Amino acid sequence: MHMRLTAILAITLLAGLAFGNEGGTRTDLSADDLARVDRVTAPTTDFRKPENFEQLPGGKATVKKRINGDIFSSSSANLSFEQEEQFKLGNALFRKLWVSSPSSTQASDGLGPLFNARGCQNCHLKDGRGHTPSGADDDAVSMFLRLSVPAHTDAERQALADGSAKVIPEPTYGGQLQDFAVPGLQAEGRMVIDYTDVPVTLGDGTVVTLRKPSYSVADLGYGPMAPDVMLSPRVTPQMIGLGLIEQIPTEDILAHADPDDADGDGVSGRANRVLDPVTGELALGRFGWKAGAASIRAQSADAFAGDLGISTPPAMMPHGDCMAAQAECLALPTGEQERLGPSEAPDPVLDLVTFYSQNLGVPQRRGADDPTVLAGKAAFYGAGCATCHVPKFVTSRAGDNPALRFQLIWPYSDFLLHDMGDGLADHRPEGQADGFEWRTAPLWGIGLTETVSGHTEFLHDGRARNLTEAILWHGGEAQAARDAFAAMPKLEREALLKFVESL
Repeated sequence: MHMRLTAILAITLLAGLAFGNEGGTRTDLSADDLARVDRVTAPTTDFRKPENFEQLPGGKATVKKRINGDIFSSSSANLSFEQEEQFKLGNALFRKLWVSSPSSTQASDGLGPLFNARGCQNCHLKDGRGHTPSGADDDAVSMFLRLSVPAHTDAERQALADGSAKVIPEPTYGGQLQDFAVPGLQAEGRMVIDYTDVPVTLGDGTVVTLRKPSYSVADLGYGPMAPDVMLSPRVTPQMIGLGLIEQIPTEDILAHADPDDADGDGVSGRANRVLDPVTGELALGRFGWKAGAASIRAQSADAFAGDLGISTPPAMMPHGDCMAAQAECLALPTGEQERLGPSEAPDPVLDLVTFYSQNLGVPQRRGADDPTVLAGKAAFYGAGCATCHVPKFVTSRAGDNPALRFQLIWPYSDFLLHDMGDGLADHRPEGQADGFEWRTAPLWGIGLTETVSGHTEFLHDGRARNLTEAILWHGGEAQAARDAFAAMPKLEREALLKFVESL
């Protein structure tokens, strides 16, 4: 325990030094506009009716189409005609299936040699959430294992400290386990999940059975892993609203950080600081389960390299996540061709995929004026859920995309790291996030998970089979809110769930 507290203090100190004065007042607005934004984003105290514009979680970019299984794949509602063309081209590339090299389809080769999927859409099916394996025949393409080891050398410790490395890869298998390989090459292995039932009794006597997972790896193709390897499962998150999140001013996110819990509410909230490969500078992490990516372009480049084994300009890794110990993998041909560009997916491929990801719109709220939903909203605030799941922000007026500028949005996240307790800990640091911390997940669109993805699995590894289980897994800084939910009478608890499902 003493070692963990020491590590947290060191990480917090590094974060404070790295951020400098970025936590000040945003500079894109006049004094009058700043005052107006403060008024608009202040937490409500009136739960008798919906707030103004609450039914438009993405502002003018909100999607108002009929709800169906493709609703997460709609573009921001206010894109220009020219931007719609970019969006559609990006969509085509997002759905593209890559093939191994050499291939007659030279604009599509370069897959792997080791990989987790053949295309972005394979993991982000319908741009929604991934899921845990549904049986022995499920290849779990939308879920994988991150791998890393503790730093062993001064150089590795320095790389982690200065942000030039987020993790130290496992020496043989790299940064994630890849369960597919091109013909003639052996896959790295397969993830094994075992569940243990954990019964929880709520205040009214209701018994809820949680499933506690444990993870291991079978059928290792390249020898044993390091004995101190750290495994962390990941289910692919939904894609909506990413561009709006990117346009939230850094100052407004940092305004919610309280690393020393100065207000004494038991909730701290820290920012992750990561190296952005696009700019080469340290920046606020806001994407990924541990806020390990600073921009959508950086997140996309990481996914191309790690998930598909495809190189892009920010991540020139034509052999993907192959390590020096995997000589057979490194000896295979790549898809890099000088006439097409210096990488397997040269610009404008990454540009278009990034634009597509930035402009997947957020669907309109449903039932915001329903009396039960309003009662559930009051319960949500009363339990303290809104402390981390911050309801609203106003995006920057200085953003590159006019469609996303100066919009009142309702993501229900502070995009900060929080200690979620022993139950959810993966014990695997990432950047300045320790092994107990997770970024607050946005809640917008969460009630449409079953419609889009065909399941109701939540949290970073899909262990929660419904929203009740997801809330009951909260611990650490969220323990008080979790306990308040567990103690609620059944009708109040159901109202809170109905409110969350309306988001």
